[in-house]
Amino acid sequence: MAESRLSADAAHFTTFQTEQDGRVLYITLNNPPVNALSVVMMSELRDLMLALRENDSVAVIVFDSANPEFFIAHVDMNIGDQMDILGQLASKAPEGVNVFQAVGELLRQQPQVTVVKLKGIARGGGAEFIAAADMTFAARETARIGQIEALMGIIPSGGGTQYLLERVGRNRALELVLTGDAVEADVAASYGWINRAIPANDLDAFVDRLAHNIADLPEGVLAAAKRIFAPLTPLRGYEQEETEWGALFGLPAARHLIGDSLERGAQTIDGERDLEGLLRGMNKESQPHDSSEQQP
Repeated sequence: MAESRLSADAAHFTTFQTEQDGRVLYITLNNPPVNALSVVMMSELRDLMLALRENDSVAVIVFDSANPEFFIAHVDMNIGDQMDILGQLASKAPEGVNVFQAVGELLRQQPQVTVVKLKGIARGGGAEFIAAADMTFAARETARIGQIEALMGIIPSGGGTQYLLERVGRNRALELVLTGDAVEADVAASYGWINRAIPANDLDAFVDRLAHNIADLPEGVLAAAKRIFAPLTPLRGYEQEETEWGALFGLPAARHLIGDSLERGAQTIDGERDLEGLLRGMNKESQPHDSSEQQP
């Protein structure tokens, strides 16, 4: 690829790297060990996205991950330790949206076409990130996507409920939110959650070709299409999502599941490979036992 024209501006970013090839900008998320969506990553993405809005040299933005096993595992469970930066981000969020919803709105309102190349797992805030982007193409054999929040005692609060309603409809949105399952690429594509499932060996070439073909369109075509298909901001839905999330987050169950799951391996590579199983096991442990099954 050609040397990035953004290298000087992007040198200070710590949670991703950028590289520009023609009018396509590649952003490789890199926040070890599992690319948790931290406050720092949200802040750095905001800075870059806003800078790119005035950058005519970039027509398409492609997101992928330095760790092919994890795109974005979910929002960082240690986010409470970064309240100073979180407060700064919240003060910059558009009216009517919370700090997590603001990440999705940045992607949804970006003038460039945003494309996600998904090879591994995207849960929670990662799934919301994918649904907020214009297009997602996923490796058939290895990609998984899920809204895991219900297993943590909460619901999605980064726009996920609204994105799912728009993309897959009410019945499937309820299924995906209430099961917490991470579904395979073929299922996600059949539901309309992503664009296509592509054989893993073909994914890089497919996305590269698509991105450059879009970037090479005649002047004005891309901008016109983005204006025509501009997303509507579901403010009422965002407000309801935030209200319901806040009520659940304040309950003991959510605090227990989120806090104790970290002690049991959440946000480690091994623990994240089956975080759904870990959380389901914790949910079963918390259920009252049937005294009739106990021996005298």
